[in-house]
Amino acid sequence: MKIGVMVESFRKSFREGVEEAAALGADGIQVYATRGELGVDEITKDKLREALDIVESHGMVFSAICGDFYVGFTDPEKNKIYVDKSKRVLDLAKELKCDVVTTHIGTVPGEECETKEIMRSACRELALYADTMGSAFAVETGPEKAQLLCDFLDSLGAGGVRVNFDPANLVMVAGDRPETAVGTLGKYIVHTHAKDGIKLDASLRKDIQVTIGGEAAGHDQLLAMGRAYLELPLGEGDVHFDTYLPALAATGFDGFLTIEREVGEDPVRDIRLAADFLREKLATLQL
Repeated sequence: MKIGVMVESFRKSFREGVEEAAALGADGIQVYATRGELGVDEITKDKLREALDIVESHGMVFSAICGDFYVGFTDPEKNKIYVDKSKRVLDLAKELKCDVVTTHIGTVPGEECETKEIMRSACRELALYADTMGSAFAVETGPEKAQLLCDFLDSLGAGGVRVNFDPANLVMVAGDRPETAVGTLGKYIVHTHAKDGIKLDASLRKDIQVTIGGEAAGHDQLLAMGRAYLELPLGEGDVHFDTYLPALAATGFDGFLTIEREVGEDPVRDIRLAADFLREKLATLQL
């Protein structure tokens, strides 16, 4: 497996983020194409070529392009706009020599209903479009459990909508287990995020102890925060990498573990520690 980094996690410019990723020995980077320097509404052909040159000159590739507009696909009126924009992101990704675009589609309802059919119609259109170019429009895991998402993807009748597997989202939001979820979704996984965290509810283990802002926090303090979940450095949350990574490998996946660090006061240090953690795990587990 290869190590990638979400450029925005460095909280620096695109070029500086690529340089940081190269310095820590990453194999690839992921970048947003819905905002920022590579935003699909502003990007020019010259800027695209420059971005590709920056990445390739540092010996890396684009592991995936983030096409998340933060609206999902639950509103038929908005879908008229954002399905088209998502197709444009797929086109942009191809110009960056990348076949994977990641996004969130909204929470898939458990029962058949109008909202679910609206989501299905939009995703089927994007799946068919991605199929025409040999690309993948990859839904990020998290809002629903793995089986529900798998059943939804099975119902599309096209292969272009796949999965960006985020183990922390499954733990923090859905309360699902990554080491079993990969078996359910394995046929769809084309990219992953390397992230960790905990769900702050009654399932929180009593003996937990984490450090937040230099202060130790236990079970009661964490629940008193009034939050639904908490992102943590790799290895400090409830993603069991010793079982998750072998289970992921067993699906045949040999792609990117792309580090996404959304919090923390020193992102460069945090990402470096995450990369070291992954390398150690991959070496120990012989993956």
